[in-house]
Amino acid sequence: MTRIASAEEARVLLHQMIRIRRFEEACAQHYGAGRIRGFLHLYIGEEAIAAGAMPCLRDDDSVLATYREHGHALARGVPMDTVMAEMFGKREGCCRGRGGSMHLFDASRRFFGGNAIVAGALPMALGFALAERLRRTDRIAACFFGEGAMAEGEFHETANLAVLWRLPLLLLCENNGYAMGTALARSESDTDLCAKARSYRMSAASVDGMNVGAVRDAMRHAVAHVRSGEGPMFVEFRTYRFRAHSMFDPDLYRDKAEVERWKERCPIAAFQRHVAALGLAVDVEAIEREVAAEVASATAFAEAGTLEPVEDLALDVVAQD
Repeated sequence: MTRIASAEEARVLLHQMIRIRRFEEACAQHYGAGRIRGFLHLYIGEEAIAAGAMPCLRDDDSVLATYREHGHALARGVPMDTVMAEMFGKREGCCRGRGGSMHLFDASRRFFGGNAIVAGALPMALGFALAERLRRTDRIAACFFGEGAMAEGEFHETANLAVLWRLPLLLLCENNGYAMGTALARSESDTDLCAKARSYRMSAASVDGMNVGAVRDAMRHAVAHVRSGEGPMFVEFRTYRFRAHSMFDPDLYRDKAEVERWKERCPIAAFQRHVAALGLAVDVEAIEREVAAEVASATAFAEAGTLEPVEDLALDVVAQD
């Protein structure tokens, strides 16, 4: 585990991971109660990536993500109450209830959304990076995606053009081992994801995605590389989702013992042990109380929200006279 400089630094990282975990657990409960509908892909087990990576980006950088993006949105600063309201399909949500779980979006924070299409955000992130290059800014575009996206043509087209045009693009692969229900070794002839990125002459690094300190340090290096004009970079975060692919998934393709082995590497519990070993005083109970209050407040906000009237069904869909 990477060394942490202070108790405050440890508290911030631990708070964000616990915050994401408790939000996701609450969403699972609301889904079971029928308050959240449609697809729901939980980030439980992968919290160290969003918590460690997002603070390394500037507020004016662009961020795009996948359909498993609740943690990214929260870490980016999208208020929890508007995220929860979006989950509930309420007008007070960050997308007025029209996006739902897979399409969180907040332009004011340059969080340009989740995407229901595997690899769908990659060419859009390339466009954001190209725009910054043409404007001659030092802003960068960062795109989170799963390892399943690397079997799609969009990844290869994006990687090729990003290197060819030396664009300020940061490709962040959350490799949780399973593209939906398909293990990496069953879908990729070469499971060395960094080798795929390097085949385009792109700098690449592989990181323990269960270690929030390692994520943060790798992200700092990657951001500095891209922002300095050295061209795009690929980072693989080796991680694992503790829950099924989605709430609809019976999760019959993974051995239960494998899941339990990964749970022993829980990023939150591992970081707490590391902080204790360093002798840093972090009040975990206080963090839990603070997060519980925020989740309860977000739930109350969502429950009190309003549904969009039926007469607005075609708003922003069909051109108005």
